[in-house]
Amino acid sequence: MADTGQCFYPFVKTAGISARAMMILLRGAQVEAAAGSDNSNMKMIIMKIKKRTLVLILVVVGLAGLSEVSQAQTNPAPFIIPALRQWQGGDGFFKWKPATRLVVDPRYAKQLLPVARLLAEDLAVMTPGTKLPVRTGQPQKGAVFFTLEVTGEALPAEGYALQISDRISIEAKDSVGAIWATRTLLQLLAQQSSLPKGTARDYPQSEVRGFVLDVGRKFFSLDFLKHYVKFMSYYKMNDFHIHLNDNGFKQFFGDNWDSTYSAFRLQNDRYPGLTAKDGSYTKKEFIDLQLMAQQYGVNIIPEIDVPAHSLAFSKAVPGVGSKQYGMDHLDLDNPLTYEVIDNVFREYLQGPNPVFIGREVHIGTDEYAKKDAEKFRKFADHYIRFVEGFGKKVRMWGSLTHAQGTTPVKVEGVTMNLWYNGYAEPKDMFALGYKGISTPDGWLYIVPAAGYYYDYLNVKRLYEEWTPNRIGKETFDENYPLLRGGSFAVWNDHVGNGITEKDVHHRVFPAMQVLSQKMWGGSVKPMAYVDFAARAQQVGEGPGLNMLGRIRAKDSLVLAMDAGGHFKGHRKPAAVNASFDKNEKALGLKGGESFVASPFPGIGYGYTVSFAIKPESGNAPNSVLFGSEDAVVTLNQQGTGKLGFSREGYHYNFDYTVPVNEWTNLTIKGNNKGTALYVNGVLKEKLEGAKRTFPNGKHTTAKVQTLFFPLQFIGDKKNAAKAWIRDLKVFNVELSDDAIREL
Repeated sequence: MADTGQCFYPFVKTAGISARAMMILLRGAQVEAAAGSDNSNMKMIIMKIKKRTLVLILVVVGLAGLSEVSQAQTNPAPFIIPALRQWQGGDGFFKWKPATRLVVDPRYAKQLLPVARLLAEDLAVMTPGTKLPVRTGQPQKGAVFFTLEVTGEALPAEGYALQISDRISIEAKDSVGAIWATRTLLQLLAQQSSLPKGTARDYPQSEVRGFVLDVGRKFFSLDFLKHYVKFMSYYKMNDFHIHLNDNGFKQFFGDNWDSTYSAFRLQNDRYPGLTAKDGSYTKKEFIDLQLMAQQYGVNIIPEIDVPAHSLAFSKAVPGVGSKQYGMDHLDLDNPLTYEVIDNVFREYLQGPNPVFIGREVHIGTDEYAKKDAEKFRKFADHYIRFVEGFGKKVRMWGSLTHAQGTTPVKVEGVTMNLWYNGYAEPKDMFALGYKGISTPDGWLYIVPAAGYYYDYLNVKRLYEEWTPNRIGKETFDENYPLLRGGSFAVWNDHVGNGITEKDVHHRVFPAMQVLSQKMWGGSVKPMAYVDFAARAQQVGEGPGLNMLGRIRAKDSLVLAMDAGGHFKGHRKPAAVNASFDKNEKALGLKGGESFVASPFPGIGYGYTVSFAIKPESGNAPNSVLFGSEDAVVTLNQQGTGKLGFSREGYHYNFDYTVPVNEWTNLTIKGNNKGTALYVNGVLKEKLEGAKRTFPNGKHTTAKVQTLFFPLQFIGDKKNAAKAWIRDLKVFNVELSDDAIREL
């Protein structure tokens, strides 16, 4: 028996034969009759053989081990967000090289060359200096091949098959599916340079995988919107709903509608006073944004919210506001209201090159006074038909349970955002024939620092319990034909509360990762939430994006300036009118244009920045110590003489003046709640948890005093401080008070 085992062992090792199969080879029919298919009867076999027990135990254990080795060589499904729907692992890895070619099936060049070029651009951003060639041709070893010819089982819309062997093959149902395949490749390459061989088939559970951003009550720059298109595409989220107009709450503005903040964010030629003065998008900018989004597989859904949330219209055109319900409601009895809103929609929908270029337009219809339900229903029906007259499909906020009545509202082809069952009962809306997008406020509404809804979504609960077929307390079949998908939202209800783009993104990022999984994968949970959350940290935001301001290094000290003015581990920094003094062992800023460029634009929340400073006297108001495009840290904040910072039009100062002509050690520590100042190792002040109180004394809102610390320049191109700076250290963690004392 021992000789027989030695004879077969190399064969088994080579062939990867299972323990059960090997026992059949050794003992023939006797063993086959005794052993179960899962090897559960091994002890019975051992008992029957008796004298040969020891030898057989060795054979069984050895072979079982060999079987595990063979299985381990099959690549497990790689970690992707959202997870691949199907994966068949292969053996080995495809080594990505800078010279990897991108080859497009010439039969589908028109559809797929733009996709391949987009991938080449993204890879060039990920690995600067790399320029991958893109051409048409046939599949070849070491290349990425794109085709719309799908072999094997048919794929649904947006689906793709990805095969990684000695080449990478992308077969897609359509060009959008090919885009999603490239996003999968980018996520793989963000985590490792060698790609596991295997075959994936991937496709979405939901048609609509969306995010709603309220730009009406808080302006977001065009760059932010462009970054979000890329960010959403990276996670295969395909529906970017931009809420273009809204207003604040009257009680926060002296109970005076004339003083209450409102904004409409698009250029409007018919009513120039409609466009917000504190931030807007030109028509060309908005068209270009939509065209860019199409390249990334993302649909922009523009929303003009009427007849409530409409103070911007009431201010721009006197007479259209409701005296009965408040100026944020349009007067539905006034023919001028229809004339104005017709003109506004027409301006963006008419002509061969309309401003709204996509298939769908959102007409609002949110939260109008219930008393005038019939007039509201007439208004909603009118604008459904009006917008459809320009060849568009219409979306609207679900409101017809709240606004019950007999006036008919068009159903066919209309999609509702089902946000609150008291406003639109989902089963009733589906019974009428409306399509729906699951947008339940109790699960998916972020209202930053408001104290109601969510400041941060409960992503663990969402991962474990929610899917788009769950709307409020109702659950529908996952494949319910009228349910198009889901969308989560950021509403900036509390105008002027200090929230920045960085703060919003910090809230959205974890939600985008989890909801990408839930909207693409449905009820499938690829792993426990704790494992998902840990691995998700490595996936990032997409090529060229670091809106979180993460700086990774071997340890928590990510940037340090030595006595010679160099940043350790980096090239000598560019300096303009700023010098390093050997006696002071410090960088000297001379006012005006005087700066040193740092390797990083800034660092995001949880950080610690420590430095020693010796200011000269006579620093100008708002003289800059550290600056970037987003923020500045100043010595003489707003002329107060105190240390402070500004970002996005908000100005804050610490109750501390830095002494002139002497060295002081300062440490600034920041997170998503606030910003703290330490002087000579001792906590001086923490800007966190403040409230804004309004003149009537009845209402308060949060006052958010966060700082995404600016590092692009030490000093400034126009208004640098006059000061010496040394011992700069930047940490990507919040140091403890004890650790700060030791700096």
